[in-house]
Amino acid sequence: MNTLKIFRFYFLLLAVLFSSCCVKENAIVAHRGAWKKNNLPENSIAALRHAIDLKLPGSEFDVWRTVDDSLVINHDAHYNKLLIEETTYADLIKYKLSNGEKLPTLHEYIKEGKTNNKQTLLVCEIKPSEISKERGKKTALMAVETIKKLKADKNTCYISFDYEILKQIRTVDAKTSLQYLEGNKSPKEVKADHINGVDYHYSVFRKHPEWIKEAKENKIILNAWTVNEAADMDWIIDHKFNYITTNEPELLNERLKVKK
Repeated sequence: MNTLKIFRFYFLLLAVLFSSCCVKENAIVAHRGAWKKNNLPENSIAALRHAIDLKLPGSEFDVWRTVDDSLVINHDAHYNKLLIEETTYADLIKYKLSNGEKLPTLHEYIKEGKTNNKQTLLVCEIKPSEISKERGKKTALMAVETIKKLKADKNTCYISFDYEILKQIRTVDAKTSLQYLEGNKSPKEVKADHINGVDYHYSVFRKHPEWIKEAKENKIILNAWTVNEAADMDWIIDHKFNYITTNEPELLNERLKVKK
């Protein structure tokens, strides 16, 4: 075996070992950050910081684009009754979050997400545009560019209800993790489009339990949202999903300890 072949062999071996050690099972993702127990604003910097301080495996957040092309973090299309996509960032930040924070930009959020964080995956949801499909895809590309510039791409995955947004991201990033949210495609279907995760409401998996097996057979990431009741948590835990997205990370952590 020549030197090049030896190098390739060991590189392949290391890749296999690395991918094996990074496979998650029943990993907690804080939905919009860890906000509920401490009454923090959803999607706030404080909620993200608390998720990181709890050493949770993941923390989810939502991205919109303002009329003047600022990428901001908010769940709903409206903020303080203003439609984000038709409002300037300057007008949005006139209104503070309940803890006194201003509405965070993606840049600010990702910078915080990189600070003293060795374990929490940043789960970036690109919200479908209410104006046009093309606008949503451009927002996705801008988000990916921002995250790459901040060198956070290896600690970020992307999710969306808009299938075309995920396909758009794949055209510029062949390696990043993509998870589809809508619940209307089988694991085999998403795999065919180079999307490597299904992140569906837990009721979808109850209706289609065969998709759990299909995902595992096809090495498709399994994630379920938003799992807040103990009984639903137990069902997902028993089926060994990769991730469980919840508003109740503390309760889910208790259920995981009980189920060990």
